[in-house]
Amino acid sequence: MRIFSFEKLIAWQKSRELAMLIFTTTKKFPKDELFGLTSQMRRCSVSIASNLAEGSGRNSMKDKARFSEIAYSLH
Repeated sequence: MRIFSFEKLIAWQKSRELAMLIFTTTKKFPKDELFGLTSQMRRCSVSIASNLAEGSGRNSMKDKARFSEIAYSLH
């Protein structure tokens, strides 16, 4: 099985752990928060790992840095 370069990043690994923790925790939130705080927290946690992964596929260092910057600013 092929391992992508972003999967070796500790930041990416930790962001996946964070996303799983957020999803587990928000399951316990009230149902009336499903489309409010719960949705926002889940989307945010997933986007950290997504931005790191997308940035690793960019050709220029400037693009890679930009996606890392976006991921960092989300937490």
